[in-house]
Amino acid sequence: MKRSWPFLIQGWIAWLLALLGVWLLPGQPWRVAQAPVFAWEIIPTAVALFGVLVVAALGAAWLSGPGSAHNRYLALWEAPPDLLWGGLVLALWPATWGPPGKLAWALAFLLAALPSEIRWLAQALPGEYPFPALWGARAQRRLRRFALITVAPRWIAVRLPLWLTATLILERILAVRGLGSDWMARVAAHDRMGLALWILGFGLIWTLAQPRRVQA
Repeated sequence: MKRSWPFLIQGWIAWLLALLGVWLLPGQPWRVAQAPVFAWEIIPTAVALFGVLVVAALGAAWLSGPGSAHNRYLALWEAPPDLLWGGLVLALWPATWGPPGKLAWALAFLLAALPSEIRWLAQALPGEYPFPALWGARAQRRLRRFALITVAPRWIAVRLPLWLTATLILERILAVRGLGSDWMARVAAHDRMGLALWILGFGLIWTLAQPRRVQA
């Protein structure tokens, strides 16, 4: 088995152009600021949160199948902006619990992200009618499992930057520092080295997510 090298080369040309853009940022930062120390303490929380999102979305897509792509209830759940979910969590947060923190950030993020990811995965599933639906529910679940195993790495690579953007909105509402705000703080401070490491990280995730093909 080997990777499609022409496609990888084209992709890394795009990543290298992004790195070049970072190092050629024009002008001065709009405010005098130093790049923040990376928030290492948020890594365990972020990994756990993204892990819950991945497991919940894959599990829901496996149970519901490709029909979820056109489910009107999921579409209604997906429609409100992330800002609304953050405000809802703040409104319902009991005052006796003190100010909202990581738990509120996690709840708001999951409320905002789950329906989109379930519908995204459902659209990637192959059709099931007339087959394997006629073979029974066991055959349907088996097909979904194989399809989700195949698509999951690329799904994570594609959606991860969007998840970080969603966390940025919720971090601003809840005043919790996270990975999205770390990225934006480095953009504001023109931290070229920090932004380059972010881009290299995304490029590595993209590379690892590329499917392999069997060499005849």
